[in-house]
Amino acid sequence: MEKVTKILVHLSKNVAPQCARFAQSITGHFTETLDEVEVKCSLENNRFTLCECEKGRGIPLKRATFCPFKYLSVAEAAAIPLDVQSRGVDVGVAILLQSANQKVLLTRRASSLRIFPNVWVPPGGHVELDERLLDAGLRELREETGLKLDPGDVSAQLLGLWESVFPPMLSRGMPQRHHVVTYMLLNTSLTHQQLQASLRPEPAEVSGCLWVDASLVKAIVSAVDGEEGSVTPLEGVAPTVRYITSTNVSEVSPEGVLSESDLPLSVLCNRAPNSGEDVERVSTGTKYALELWLKNLEGQGTRC
Repeated sequence: MEKVTKILVHLSKNVAPQCARFAQSITGHFTETLDEVEVKCSLENNRFTLCECEKGRGIPLKRATFCPFKYLSVAEAAAIPLDVQSRGVDVGVAILLQSANQKVLLTRRASSLRIFPNVWVPPGGHVELDERLLDAGLRELREETGLKLDPGDVSAQLLGLWESVFPPMLSRGMPQRHHVVTYMLLNTSLTHQQLQASLRPEPAEVSGCLWVDASLVKAIVSAVDGEEGSVTPLEGVAPTVRYITSTNVSEVSPEGVLSESDLPLSVLCNRAPNSGEDVERVSTGTKYALELWLKNLEGQGTRC
């Protein structure tokens, strides 16, 4: 039996689970035309398996409308270097940490990171061997932000799955990384002010932290990646988000010190560029997760 060295995506559709190929669309495995589908998922024996399910009985899996693997030709797929193809499809976990006063923590990836630098995402990373999704998420939360929470401190819910590709568009280069990101919602009994006081971000990974509420999230998700046109911030959302004050956003120095700063709302409403260098923005997958979070709040009868 081949030794398992990392957690990879396996697919099942009327057959025994097979390891997903790097150059295939995970979403496209279950639907020929749509960009979103419901699936069942499980993590057992260091395999993350996705399989078909009836509508209304699974977890949403989505890809971007511009997902490279949606448009990759057979010849282009064959031209991907073998060392890249051999990576398979990795599994990540991202934590939407919701405070008692219904704010969610986002972090800005450090500028030195090779993948999605300067992009706002929830804390998260790879699932390691023999980890459960929740344990992996809590570990990544601790490593990136310094927040130490135990499974008994939170209530956890799997919100959805996102097919993530880097670079995110063929116009910006051939795919180098391919993940399925599991977005987990963690509810805590602590307010964002209490959590903010314990923030100790790792500057090698995080350059900023931002607490967002439902009204700000609505403005962020209104900037749909892949669509043209300007975005008008929603009424009632301040044009500037202030660091560390009432909105609890923090700039992280190279030494890990938090300081107050201003962040224009327009930065959070930037769209993914079709070409050239990336810009500071909220990632497409994060926007999807935030939309799911809003729906979850509405389902709880919470006014947004």
